[in-house]
Amino acid sequence: MLEEAVAAADRRARQQRQLPVPIIPVVLFLVAPFALFLFTSSDLQLQLPRIRIEYDRRGGAPSSAPTDERASPPPQPPPSPVPGVDDSDEERRLPPPRELTDPPYSLGPAVSGYDGRRAKWLRNNPGFPAFVAPGRPRVLVVTGSSPRRCGNADGDHVLLRAFKNKVDYCRVHGFDIFYSNAVLDAELSGFWTKLPILRALMLAHPETEFLWWADSDVVFTDMLFEPPWGKYASHNLVLPGWDEQVYVAKSWLGINAGSFIIRNCQWSLDLLDAWARMGPRGPVRHNYGKVLGKALSDRPSYEADDQSALVYLLVTQRGRWGDKTFLERSYTLHGYWAAIVDRYEEMRRNWTPGPGGERWPLVTHFVGCKPCGGEYASYDAARCRRGMERALNFADDQILGLYGFEHESLNTTTVRRIRNDTGEPLDAEDEEIRRLLHPTFSSPGDSRRF
Repeated sequence: MLEEAVAAADRRARQQRQLPVPIIPVVLFLVAPFALFLFTSSDLQLQLPRIRIEYDRRGGAPSSAPTDERASPPPQPPPSPVPGVDDSDEERRLPPPRELTDPPYSLGPAVSGYDGRRAKWLRNNPGFPAFVAPGRPRVLVVTGSSPRRCGNADGDHVLLRAFKNKVDYCRVHGFDIFYSNAVLDAELSGFWTKLPILRALMLAHPETEFLWWADSDVVFTDMLFEPPWGKYASHNLVLPGWDEQVYVAKSWLGINAGSFIIRNCQWSLDLLDAWARMGPRGPVRHNYGKVLGKALSDRPSYEADDQSALVYLLVTQRGRWGDKTFLERSYTLHGYWAAIVDRYEEMRRNWTPGPGGERWPLVTHFVGCKPCGGEYASYDAARCRRGMERALNFADDQILGLYGFEHESLNTTTVRRIRNDTGEPLDAEDEEIRRLLHPTFSSPGDSRRF
């Protein structure tokens, strides 16, 4: 009996020692739902601060900040893109527009003695020459687009491809490129945003000899051609245009300001300052629109635009600005897209790249098309979209061809292999391919090759 009692007591003692082990998962099972409820319930007074992602309703860009959920409503998802969305929300956030009685607008503090200061900087920094080889200037291609996303996905895709096209062209020719999607000065919105960008880049990059502005809807379509820089040795501004249309007819269409080349110098800084005075939004821009409408032969009196303003300066102050401005028409620094896009197959079949003329245009410019949509488009969106697709594919084929591919047609993004480079690619006999793959740092027209 005594032994049985001892054994029973021993069993009870072991059971008591083992009892806490299964209690742990049981306790967790019971406590976990309560803890989860405590941390997630919006009805409890005790809440922890959280990080909440909020979306800017203008552009859908996320921003994070510590918030107290009790003090703010729950975050809303970003709005769906709306085709043709305008900038009215941004307009309401801007400061009051400049009045006619205010001091004249300026891009910034006046710059003087810039040429001498820049020359000294270049001497002190020989590792950043303004000319990378005799007759070959350092070039910075400048482009950009709106800081806001497009109202449609197709528009953003086209802008991406158009930027890729400019990067390809710059890489082939050894140019630098700068892309801006910021409005640096709220006074100069719309067409005018390019002026503060160009001024800021000139002052920040004294090593750059020429800046080449290209609108977002500009497509390089002759990837081999390069402007004849020596031709502009005594000029500071190169515009696609016609002397008779500008100085005789006084037509605002005598030039195009969507693709132009400007030298980094004091003259150019002064021009930008004079040009920008007509651009501030509001009464100033509307008033100058009337001035331009009276001074130019074929322009209605709507608000001032940058192209008309530049023509006005050339016409009314030719002695100051005209002598240093070259109106280029020997090649297509600006090519009107509607007359070009349906002729690419003919160009490729009958001629070779390199001349930059009408037969093989350097630039195809989609004037009047709005890749992002909007109420100011002059052409049907489907027609513009088809034309841009063809231009981008035509240009892209010149790059893809270096690696043995091309598009099945200019109307599709599908590509096919056209060559299998398993031999000696560095010994390619095709002169165009050799130049594109390994560009020489010599001036255009130079007979030196590989």
